[in-house]
Amino acid sequence: VQLQASGGGLVQAGGSLRLSCAAPRRTSSNNAMGWFRQAPGKEREFVASISWNGGTALYGDNVQGRFTISRDFAQSTAYLQMNSLKPEDAAVYYCAVARRSYSGREVTDYNYWGQGTLVTVSS
Repeated sequence: VQLQASGGGLVQAGGSLRLSCAAPRRTSSNNAMGWFRQAPGKEREFVASISWNGGTALYGDNVQGRFTISRDFAQSTAYLQMNSLKPEDAAVYYCAVARRSYSGREVTDYNYWGQGTLVTVSS
């Protein structure tokens, strides 16, 4: 299963980016989807997740109020709108499809992963 993550890039602190993750419909339509990030030398960190029907979203403490996760069922795509970016948000962002309809915050809750997209935030 291949997930295609895109939308990363270089942005100034305070700016915005929107990440996209296209997943095969047969894999994602009944499953939650999520975003994680990993900075150099750090563990992979939970960012956000959204349930199979889009009705429930979870956020990591570090992004609550600044990031918004959504999904487009017709396009089998999940999005991560990132506003008020900070230098500490810089990382490789990974999208993933969860094992179940309602997601968790742990890496082990997900069984399909994208290749990652790099977000760089300049101060």
